[in-house]
Amino acid sequence: MSGPLPDPFAGQPDWAPQPPRPIQIVPATGRVELRGRRVLVGLPGLGWRGDLRADERVVQGSRTYVPVIPEHEWYRAEADQVEVFAPLVPVERVWVETVGARPSAIDPTHDKGIRLVSLDGPTHPAPTPVFETDAISGRRVVRVEDSVEHRDLRAVTESYSGADGDICVRVTPELEWYRWAWRGQPPTTMEIPVHLLWIE
Repeated sequence: MSGPLPDPFAGQPDWAPQPPRPIQIVPATGRVELRGRRVLVGLPGLGWRGDLRADERVVQGSRTYVPVIPEHEWYRAEADQVEVFAPLVPVERVWVETVGARPSAIDPTHDKGIRLVSLDGPTHPAPTPVFETDAISGRRVVRVEDSVEHRDLRAVTESYSGADGDICVRVTPELEWYRWAWRGQPPTTMEIPVHLLWIE
């Protein structure tokens, strides 16, 4: 061997897990399953609305539509097996959140300033470590432990000092987060160290 082996942990603390795969936004006009998926609706140049879920495409005449439901209503419909109103949105105005591929390398120059985007389609920021954010309560988070991603979680507290001295956040599955709103039933929460959590 002619030289030293490269350090696989260079540029990253040895205790830090890899970030979760980023969210990518793709048009619903493509071949992507829609039932239960998070979607955004809107118009290029105008803006986008999120926190929505989709059902399967519906064809009426020569047009294709997507039934779109506010996320809290989707969870209620699924949990209580009730029907909810779902407006039909033209498929060309719907974009789907998909989980992208893991980046091959972490960008050490991660920009903390203003992030400019194109108005041609919706975008989603890269995952952000919880310990780099100011406010976490109510946000979508991903728990990454042993390279396994646990998604569909919501933070129910801000960061605090846990019993063992770790800085932690309490999280709950999204179903329980929304059930808390429509039934007033407090969620079951888990205490997770912040170094395992990322804002989605």
